[in-house]
Amino acid sequence: MKSVAIIGSAFAGNKGAAAMLESAVTHLTQRHPDISITHLSMYPRTDDELNPYANVHVMDASPLRLGVLINSGALAWRLAPFLRDTIRRAVPEVGAIADADVLLDQGGITFVDGREKYLIYNVASILPALNTKTPVVKCAQALGPFESPVNRWAATTFLPKMAAIVSRGAKTQEHLDGLGLANTTAGADLAFTLEVTAEDVESADAVAGTFFDGGDVVGVSPSQVLRAAAEARGEDYVGDVAAQIDFVTEELGRPVYLVAHSTRSRDDKLHNNDLPVCRAILARVRSPHRVFFPDGELSSQVLRSLIGRCDLFVASRFHAMVSSLAMGVPTLVLGWSHKYREVLDMFGLADWATSASDLDQTAFEQRVRDLDGQADGVREAIAAALPGVKAKALGQLDVIELAAASSRRSDYSHR
Repeated sequence: MKSVAIIGSAFAGNKGAAAMLESAVTHLTQRHPDISITHLSMYPRTDDELNPYANVHVMDASPLRLGVLINSGALAWRLAPFLRDTIRRAVPEVGAIADADVLLDQGGITFVDGREKYLIYNVASILPALNTKTPVVKCAQALGPFESPVNRWAATTFLPKMAAIVSRGAKTQEHLDGLGLANTTAGADLAFTLEVTAEDVESADAVAGTFFDGGDVVGVSPSQVLRAAAEARGEDYVGDVAAQIDFVTEELGRPVYLVAHSTRSRDDKLHNNDLPVCRAILARVRSPHRVFFPDGELSSQVLRSLIGRCDLFVASRFHAMVSSLAMGVPTLVLGWSHKYREVLDMFGLADWATSASDLDQTAFEQRVRDLDGQADGVREAIAAALPGVKAKALGQLDVIELAAASSRRSDYSHR
């Protein structure tokens, strides 16, 4: 495998997406030291600044350019082969996709009922590869259900054209099986395999100082997605999370690590950015001196190291949950999708997932007390299951290599 293109993830913004991207880059490079990787980024300027890998070339796949120029260029590549040299010069991203052995789609959740507004992006991310005859592997992600007419049409039209689809849990696999697809593989999120180096730990030490020295820290990872949903229902999400933190600091007497797991420190946009909601929460807690909040952009590795120092964790961001599980921390999940429960189910811990909209303050307090009381057993369950989950996650590298090998064996001289 000589060349890979990756779309749907980023170094900036959602650090779960960064963990998926960096895990893929690390493991593919370990297997193929000479591999060249094109990262088609929705945040090209920031990602180019944050990119630490010599073999990764960041290209511009910001939404408008992807939807208009890259997709139009890829369609022209297919319909007018005599224009390909011109297309390469005008829209070099199309040439990079055409030259790749495989395109990896790392969208964390795609083709899902209730998220129809994202369908255009879901399709736009994979359509250029289809038009340039580059095989697409959808890396481990949540998909489905497929009951709404428009989502079902999109799924049945495009998912069968994928070289492979890796599901991220049993519920997603069930949804895919319901479409009768023959190109699926059961897997696990590649972010479970993110490597945290000694240098990353030292960086985390510099950020944390002595905060974790006394132990008993409870991590809390809010979500701008949940804030928007709650405020649309007329609820005070910021006040609710502040009250949850107050319970931990005042009633339980334990310090709190407030985690912004999606960050865009270079602008104030809310998409993929938990910094504003964390700031608002911190402003309303009763004992801010007992809350550790690094207000800025940390790498996915430093975040994982810090999360691993917690004794309990309350996660409303999916990949904050992945990091806490990867570090063996007992975790209560306040989520909004099947994507949380199906991952917890790999550890036998699905009962610790609760819909955030269904949990009032009293129920939250009881759930945290229950988790604290059962923490030893939860840690044992995580430790027992984690090696198998990591092995399952790494298995998708074989799926990627098989798709790339199939691409090389085929005659794509017309690309």
